[in-house]
Parts: sequence; C-alpha cells; structure tokens
Amino acid sequence: DIEDCAGKFNLTASGAPTPSHETCESCPNKTVCPRSATRHQSAKPDGSYDVVIVGAGCVGSSIARELSKYKISVLLLEAADDVTQGATKGNSGIVHAGFDDKPGSVRAKFCWPGNQMFAKLDSELHFGYQKNGSLVLAKSEKERPILKDLLKRGEKNGVKNLRILEKDEVFELEPHVNPNTVAALYSPDAGNLIPYEFAIAMAENAADNGVEVRIRRMVKAIDAVDGGFTITADHWEPKPYAAKMHPSEATIPEPEVKSGSPVPAVLIALAGAATAYYMSGSDQFSAAQAAIPLAVSLGIAVLILLASSSKPNRVQGAGKAKDARKPVGTGGKRVTVEEMMVGGSGSMSANNGVVVGTEKIKCSYIVNAAGGYSDKISAMIGDDSFYIKPRLGDYLLLNRDQGHLAQHTLFPCPDPVLGKGVLVQTTLWGNLILGPTARDTYLKEKMDMSDEDVQEFILGKCKDLVPGFDAKQVIHGFVGARAKNSTGDWIIQESGVNPKFIQAAGIDSPGLAGSPAIALHVVGLLQKNGLSKEKDPKFNPIRAPIITPKDGWKGIKAGPVGKFTDPKKNVVCKCEKVTEAEIVTAMRRSLPIDSTQGLRKRTRAGMGHCQGDESNYNCECRVADIIARENGYNKVEDIGRRPCPATSTLPQRWLTDDEKENMHKLQGQ
Repeated sequence: DIEDCAGKFNLTASGAPTPSHETCESCPNKTVCPRSATRHQSAKPDGSYDVVIVGAGCVGSSIARELSKYKISVLLLEAADDVTQGATKGNSGIVHAGFDDKPGSVRAKFCWPGNQMFAKLDSELHFGYQKNGSLVLAKSEKERPILKDLLKRGEKNGVKNLRILEKDEVFELEPHVNPNTVAALYSPDAGNLIPYEFAIAMAENAADNGVEVRIRRMVKAIDAVDGGFTITADHWEPKPYAAKMHPSEATIPEPEVKSGSPVPAVLIALAGAATAYYMSGSDQFSAAQAAIPLAVSLGIAVLILLASSSKPNRVQGAGKAKDARKPVGTGGKRVTVEEMMVGGSGSMSANNGVVVGTEKIKCSYIVNAAGGYSDKISAMIGDDSFYIKPRLGDYLLLNRDQGHLAQHTLFPCPDPVLGKGVLVQTTLWGNLILGPTARDTYLKEKMDMSDEDVQEFILGKCKDLVPGFDAKQVIHGFVGARAKNSTGDWIIQESGVNPKFIQAAGIDSPGLAGSPAIALHVVGLLQKNGLSKEKDPKFNPIRAPIITPKDGWKGIKAGPVGKFTDPKKNVVCKCEKVTEAEIVTAMRRSLPIDSTQGLRKRTRAGMGHCQGDESNYNCECRVADIIARENGYNKVEDIGRRPCPATSTLPQRWLTDDEKENMHKLQGQ
C-alpha cells in the first residue's frame, strides 16, 4: 500500500518547488494554465533555440534534464498529448544491470553506468526506485551453463556483484518459484521503478529549470539553414477542442469563467494570439513586439479584476462527477502499431486530432530521441542509415494481493534470438506484472496472434517461473512497442549527414536503465560540436514527489461527491487513496496536463484494483470534473479520458466472472 512507501523510498524533497492549490490561489493572474505547452518559453531574443529535442520519453526527458544544467535555451517537442506516451509507458520498469548485453555493444557501454545513477537521481527527483535485484532461473542442469555464460558476459561489461546461487539460496530468497529450479544468476544491483513516473520526473525537473516543453507537436520537416535547422511542426488538438479554438467551424460556447469574471477568456484570447504568432518563427515578429499584446491583455485583466468583487475558488472540494461521461470499458478504438510510434493512445489519430497551427522552429542543434519514429525524423535531414523494426511487448498486470509471490525480478534463461524472455516481477506499487512477449511486427504469424493467444502465451511462460499466481486477479493489460532497428544496436552518435544532428535513436531494452548515461554522452557530443559548456548556477536538481504516503485512512475521507470540501481530505480515488489536493497539485506542476490519463500516471488515480469502475467510486469522472473546473472547461469533450481497449488484450476494462475464469483456464490449471 502507498502508506508503506514512506519508510521504503525517498519521498521527501527539501529545497524543491512545491506547486499546489495554495500557490494557485495566490496566482496574481487568476488564469488557467496553458494547454499543450509549458507556462514559460525558453527561446532566445531572436526566437530561436540552442537545442531542440524531439521525443519526450525516458531518453529525451533525461537529455532535457541534463541540458537544463547549462545556460542554454532548450525546447523539448513531443508528438503525443503528454510526455512518456510511447515505449517508456509500456515496459517492465526494470533498471537492468547489463549482464546479458553483448560485450563491446553500445547497449553494454551505457547500461551498467546508467544503472549506477538511479539511486542518486531518486534522491533528487523522488520518482520512487527500489534496488530489488534480479534472478535468472535455471530449471534444469542443462541450463546451468547459460548462467555461467551470462556471468562471464556481465563481468566483461563491468557489472559488479554478480554470483550464481544454488537451489537452497534461491528458495530462501524466492520460495514461490518453480520447484524444479536448480540455480540462478543473482544480480543485486538490478532495480525497478514505474517508467513513466521516472520520465515525468526528469521532464518536470527540466522544465522547472527552464526547458520549454510543447506537446501535441508532430514534426513534419527539418531544413538545414545557415549552420542550424528550421523545424516545421504541426500543432494538433482533439477535434472538439480545436472547434472551440476556431468558432467558425462549430458553435461551441466559450469556457465558463467560474469566478464570474471574463479574465481567463480575455487573457487566453489575446495572449494566445501573440504567443502563437511568435512561436511561428516569423522574421517580422520579435519578442519585444510579442510583449505588446501580452501587456495589453494583462492590463485589461487587471482592470477587470479590480472591478470584480469575487475571486476564483478553483479548489472547492465539490463537483458534478455524475454529469461527466461514463468511463469507457469496451467498444473503443484499438491503437495501431503506427500510432504506437507517435504516442499510442496519446497520438493525434487516436485522439481524433486535427491540426490547429503550424510552427517554424529555428535551432542550432537537434537531438533525435523520437523512439519508434526516430527513423522518420532522421530521414528528414537525409540520413536514412537505419530503420525501425517495431517489436511489440504485451503485458498482464495482476492485483496487489499477488505481489508477494516475487521479491526480485525473475527471468528465465534468455532466448538467443528473442532476448531476456517473459518475466515475473512485483512492481514498485506492489502489483505482479507478467510479460513481455516479443512480437516482431514484420512477422505475420506474430501479428496474427489473437488476444487469447497472447494471454495464454504470457500466462504459460510465467507459470513456468512462478506456478502459484492466480490469473483471475488480472486487472489490466497493455502493449509497448520497442524501437528495434536495422543496425541491431542503439544509435547514439552524430549523424553522418550533419554533426549538429545527434542521434539517440533505435533504443530498446535496456534503454530505461541506460537513459541517464546516454544523456551525459549526448550532451558531450553537443558540446564537442560547439554547444556552450557554461553551467547555470541556478540549476535546482530537487523535485518534490507528487504522491503523498497515507497513514491508513487517518486525515482523509471518502464519500459521495461534494460531501467533503477540504481538498486535502477529500479522496477522489478510493483504491489508491488519492486526494483532490494531489490532483490539483499535479496539474499545477510545470508540465502541461489536461487528461485523466495524465493524472493517472502522476497520482495513480484509477490505477487500483477497480480500474476506475463507475459502480465502485467513479474516480475517473471525479478527476475529469476537477480538470474541467481547474482548466475552465465547460465541455466534457475537452478533457482527455482513458480509452478502451487502446493496447489492451483484455476483452474489456472490467472483467466478468466468466472472463476471469477463462484467464484461469488459459493459465493451464
């Protein structure tokens, strides 16, 4: 449970900025926060940037944070509706030690050094990290030589503290593993985390230190100009919201101003027009000129505020969750492989998005960290030296009552072609996770597998590791698309076409573990090619955690919507004990956020065993209502919601008793 985390993980953050509902109430402008971009811009006076990073997964976000330590202007672009919507969202969350990577490979170069950086990063950023260790299980004497080979390989890669455990030692550590286990390779330095919580922490701290972030930006073209680059990016929004931005296309009322004042609408309309034109990169429009309409809008806002006797009370502990759209449990859209390359369920097409503007962005350097889309970004400068070969990894997530069955990350002996294999692991928050598959999208037989085929494969493989788990406790399923590439290794280097274009591309497992070390190397490549090395003395490495450990139900209350009005006590997600104040605080952080999915990743609202079931506590609708209130929306269509099935192989979000029984049969019991 979350209250157990206070004594187990670093959850304090002295010196960190602490945005909250209190700081919002003291905001002098009394306006809603920007949509699809950070509140600040980091462009230089001429409107250009030193570095633009394309892709805000764990690699791009780590690079952004490392660059924020320097006195340079940095822009992080993301195609999806939030950071970490690609492969980073859909993986095991293992911080691998690096014992199975081929010696001399790029993977081997970065995995172990990256692994060693996580404890310090967690002490600064408080995303939650545990060094739980891993075990590769040999289930017969025939597999013992594989353990010895892995041990030698790990030693060549510089991995420390590896040793082979005999049967008695294995069962002392893991009593629930396959009784045929004869030995295991033990790596105590392997760890685990929630991958999207890590990437959010990195991107958020980067933004706190001046990096500008724009989401919903699809890069369409890159031109080499005057020793630098001009990037053309389409800004998209979901169609209902886009129609409101362009009233001529649809009759949709303006957002309701809950204070009784038109300040937000006035400010957004005027400031937005100036900002959009400035962001377009027009040579005829300077930062000083952009300030004119901004100053006018601020002046109008001040006059209206002075004339108004009321002020916004956005944190009120009440709502109208019953009026929001019901959670979607079945019948929705299945996310395609192509959509997974640009944000999956957060992509433009998956969200019925339309282009609302095109931006021209000038910069001196580009970092290509676009994951599954990195080959397309590379080709835009004429570098077609690799292509992405997506490999799908399917997972099943079980309820917390199964988490006690594995204390370490448990692997089978690896497959020589498909890699580490299907694993069993207890997540940072106590769930049991099973997977992944390794379905190469270019192999017809893999893509023709039915949902039941996938489930049966995962459950059967995991039963061979830990026989006693209960498949009826499956609560969620998802798929991640790994960015395998045609070179067979990670691509972390200057482009052969232009040395100011740095590739951090085609990074699959163990990319999460390697990401902080990759970031250091990429910054070194940029500086080698002329980027300033001047450190920013104002850099603040500390970030406060979002999730607050609870002492049981002490000090918090769950009940019907509107019954409890203190946001610090009002629980909006009963399974995970998430309060209204935590939701608002997450929204007031430095990254743009306007969906229940974004808040689910940050606060765990909707992550519990009921998965946002309307008949239980209806937490998704409660969170949606808070988003509407905080962002000034009066149309529920403006709020991004959790889709179904998206990438899940489950028949629906909430399994029936018959469907749970079928899971049990697929497990082979």
